[in-house]
Amino acid sequence: MTRIKICGLYRPEDIDAVNEARPDFCGFVIGFPRSHRDVSPDGARRLRERLDDGIVPVGVSVDRPVEDVAALLTDGTISVAQLHGHEDAAYIARLRELVPGKTVWKAYRVRTAADLDAARGSTADLPLLDNGYGTGAAFDWSLIRGLGRPWILAGGLDSWNVGEAVRALRPWGVDLSSGVETDRVKDRDKILAAVEAVRRADPADL
Repeated sequence: MTRIKICGLYRPEDIDAVNEARPDFCGFVIGFPRSHRDVSPDGARRLRERLDDGIVPVGVSVDRPVEDVAALLTDGTISVAQLHGHEDAAYIARLRELVPGKTVWKAYRVRTAADLDAARGSTADLPLLDNGYGTGAAFDWSLIRGLGRPWILAGGLDSWNVGEAVRALRPWGVDLSSGVETDRVKDRDKILAAVEAVRRADPADL
């Protein structure tokens, strides 16, 4: 079954929408003021308290001090660290030293087939393939051939194309953010429609 993550939650209403839609993961952009979806660590904790059990909270960070990310994993604000900056293998190794056993994802921008080499060799638990980190546009999906490991698809996904992506590419998971927004705000109906589209494309009993 393809896993679903709804990212960029920053309002209580956003949590209510994912609690209703029941994706596998939800994401908080923490400590990145350039994003309109940015929340502080305390803000993420408050949103986390509103989240239903069974939906796994993911913390998206960009070049944050490794100790800050580890602290969020340790106190339970997040259960997965998703790295979107220049974090390298040494950073990931240090994070694992600080919080053994925690899950780490790393995002990679895909523009050419050569860009997949870094994702293929990543020391993170899962690579996330994106167009450019929050652009809302899809990259050329035909570039993905034989990655050789599970991976997450992001970038330009919405309720209209996510089912097609799941059927054609068979990613481990999909990550949606701007594609489930209206006027830069999360849209309950779009979230519900996107989750339903993925479930129809890859039902649990297949």
